Amino acid sequence: MLALAPRLGAPLLWGLIAIFLLAFALAPVLLSHDVYSYLDHARLGVVHGLDPYVHPPEAVPTDPVYADVTWTAATSAYGPLFTLATYPLAWLPVGLAVAALKAVAALSVAALALLVARIASWRGVDPLRAAAFVALNPLVLVHVVGGAHNDGLTMLLAMAAVAALLADRAASAGAALVAAIATKASAAVLAPFALVELTRPQPGQNDERPRRLLRALAGAAGAALAIALAAYVAFGWDWTAALGLAGENQDRTSYMSIPITLARLSGLDPDAVRAAALVLYALALAYLLVRTWRGYDWVRAAAWASFGLLLATAWLLPWYLVWVLPLAAISRDRPLQLLTLALTAYQLGARIPL
Repeated sequence: MLALAPRLGAPLLWGLIAIFLLAFALAPVLLSHDVYSYLDHARLGVVHGLDPYVHPPEAVPTDPVYADVTWTAATSAYGPLFTLATYPLAWLPVGLAVAALKAVAALSVAALALLVARIASWRGVDPLRAAAFVALNPLVLVHVVGGAHNDGLTMLLAMAAVAALLADRAASAGAALVAAIATKASAAVLAPFALVELTRPQPGQNDERPRRLLRALAGAAGAALAIALAAYVAFGWDWTAALGLAGENQDRTSYMSIPITLARLSGLDPDAVRAAALVLYALALAYLLVRTWRGYDWVRAAAWASFGLLLATAWLLPWYLVWVLPLAAISRDRPLQLLTLALTAYQLGARIPL
């Protein structure tokens, strides 16, 4: 499909994307039941008056959503912007609320594909191939749309930040990146590369760097203040616990994690392997940041950093692939794109019943 995308033409390709997204949006919830956790957390706050960052779903086992929740002992692991955005759904019947979240997931992926196509055209990349690379990936269709995960929404906000920075709208870039992180902390991997892009020496633009940086920081600070105030009113400071859960996930392992798979196949100690993977990732991240400071394409560097994070994490889930897909699509880096497709294939058999 990727090879044929330019030949299909825009009307046919976008029509296919719309059909696939609609089909998976209308299907029952597929595989993961995280969407019920989203809804249960909203109902804890709105219906039961409990803080979802303090109280897990098992605090109210009589709630009609509870029977479908998988992580019954887990408090919300998501940013306050997403949690607050789900609160209005608490008043809807469960089926309608789930349908709304699936619609949001499908629309987020559609908008993400459109935005990626737009950025691709700016960067000399075929926009149709870039859109197909994101929206027609089977893990995105089955897990992000079919499972109604919020990672599509997170990456839509993150790529809005990328687009804004490429268009020299620094304030909007800062605000959009903060909104992405306040949806799910995984978007934070973009932040250091955006900061380096704003501060590194650029011939002929030295006078603009301080202004761009100040605009970006002002946009980020404004968005952070607004979100933090709303979150404080709703949750006090309890919501900050969600920011640490990404690191705590490294204490758990998933079957398809690359370090855990290597440990399983080699017989090495899993703790030692995942510790080594994190050290290697930290070194790779530092290398990419230094290279970006010296003039390397910051978008390509951020794409490699996102891909490396998926390789290094001890907690790899299939919908996390959308963290790297839009960046890889516009990276102008064929080896990275091929490796991303290989990671898709690696997870496909185990994560999608064939």
